[in-house]
Amino acid sequence: MLDLVIRNGLVVDGSGLPGYSADIGVRKGRIVKIGQIAEAGREEVDATGKVVSPGFIDPHTHFDAQLLWDGFAKPALAHGVTTVVPGNCSLSLAPLKAKHRMKLVGMFNQIEEMPRIAFETGVEWNWETFDEYVKRISKNLSINVAPLVGHSLLRLWVMEEASMQRTATPSELRAMQDLLRQCLDAGAVGLSTSFVDMDETLQPVPSRYADQTELHALCEVLGEYGRMLQIVPEFYDPDITVARVDQLAELSIQYGIPTTFSPLFVNADNSNGVDRVMRRVDQQFARGARVWPQVQTRPIDISFCFAVPSLLFIRFPSWYRVMRFGSHQDIVNAFRDAEQRQKMIAEASMLNGLWPRLVLRQVNTEANQQYVGKTLAEIAELRQSTPVDVMIDLSLEEDLDAHFLAGDMAHNDYPRVGALLSHPRVHVGASDGGAHILSFSTYGDTGFLFSKFVRDTGSLTLEGAVKKITADTANIWGIPERGLLQKGYVADIAVFDAAAIDRGPEYYVQDVPGDGSRYVRDAVGVDTVIVGGHVAWNRSTGYRNDAQGVVLPGAVV
Repeated sequence: MLDLVIRNGLVVDGSGLPGYSADIGVRKGRIVKIGQIAEAGREEVDATGKVVSPGFIDPHTHFDAQLLWDGFAKPALAHGVTTVVPGNCSLSLAPLKAKHRMKLVGMFNQIEEMPRIAFETGVEWNWETFDEYVKRISKNLSINVAPLVGHSLLRLWVMEEASMQRTATPSELRAMQDLLRQCLDAGAVGLSTSFVDMDETLQPVPSRYADQTELHALCEVLGEYGRMLQIVPEFYDPDITVARVDQLAELSIQYGIPTTFSPLFVNADNSNGVDRVMRRVDQQFARGARVWPQVQTRPIDISFCFAVPSLLFIRFPSWYRVMRFGSHQDIVNAFRDAEQRQKMIAEASMLNGLWPRLVLRQVNTEANQQYVGKTLAEIAELRQSTPVDVMIDLSLEEDLDAHFLAGDMAHNDYPRVGALLSHPRVHVGASDGGAHILSFSTYGDTGFLFSKFVRDTGSLTLEGAVKKITADTANIWGIPERGLLQKGYVADIAVFDAAAIDRGPEYYVQDVPGDGSRYVRDAVGVDTVIVGGHVAWNRSTGYRNDAQGVVLPGAVV
């Protein structure tokens, strides 16, 4: 008897070839039969009228902390994602000395907008080395994890406070190389670094103090293992991004490693820049380099309230300074002080086209419920005010807990985005799952790929879209025995309705440790998600504890 049989589905196997009707049989976590299967299974899934594909792989997440209290990485797994890559943007949770824990929490809070209280109440700090962290997250893990090690963490471990002051000495470089080897031996899939991010004091993160000698030294170690280098470039400047592509290409060729950068957005004012970046990517691939740009599927939406800092305001010093460094009362006082308020309003005028379009999405008082769902322009007209004044006044009336949505801001030219996603060198990613939990919900990016760019615009075929987020991703990252439905491969599988798969509407939940909240989206059209041959989620039964996720690509033996 087989452990699991998936019957009567349309098998879209990740190769990009046309789908075909077949059953899939699983034993001991691996695919053992594909075809018409008479043998019974201890558990059977009826996939009639549905697609059976490899499980989706999300290559840019920040589930580092969430995995410590939620081994499913909810709700990502329910959207068909069976493998996630955390540790991006130079930040991972290991290697980390105990004395630096709060420093790292501050960086996660600033860069990824992850609440401090979640770390304080949801994390048992019982590791320091990368090996110890891998063992820690491997407990109760129901999704596969391919973790990056953060460059900032390597510097912080070796150089301590000097990591944010200067370049490394030769002996420190050797120590970082040895430490990186230990992380790769323990199962890190590669190294991440950043050229843009700032810490909680708005100073550059440790990785930004590295020079070219240091980056080459670390890439030399990556070359020993053939592992990935991920970077965050100066994505707001196409000229610098093109230069980073060239830099990555040289590292890729010299050390024989894959590289990836994220994000790459399509905005109304940078479409020519994106074309230039992609032309340079093509040129560098022609030379033998591997430089994979990551492109997200969803448009850019940002939610915010003034109770917590929002990166939407980082370009406005008088706003962000008080949001980041001021107390709750300091923010209230700034809004109430006539002189300071006028200064803030004047500063915000550089984005006067944005504020009228903001939507009030949530309030607590009964009096303001009448405005929920309306734009600030509509509310301003009703209250004989201006959009920015209304935003401030509502925030004061709601004790800073009025929530606003800046929706559909960019990356929403769907024909252009679709053409970019279909480019053979483009790597679908940059979801940021697990991060920015009060700014936007990234869950369902894969469903949106199918609903918008397969069904609506036809930019990709069903088979092409599946390949993009399964076999292509596994090959780019060197994730073994996954990404394809073929005999001998691990049975990470998604079963979904091609005519319905999508992301549900964004909504607010309170499920973060410390009574914290976040925005999430439910899966639409996904039927069953299988990890390692066991059903991990089903639309009827929900999450199940049968599956055992693993850390990939695994420890070096």
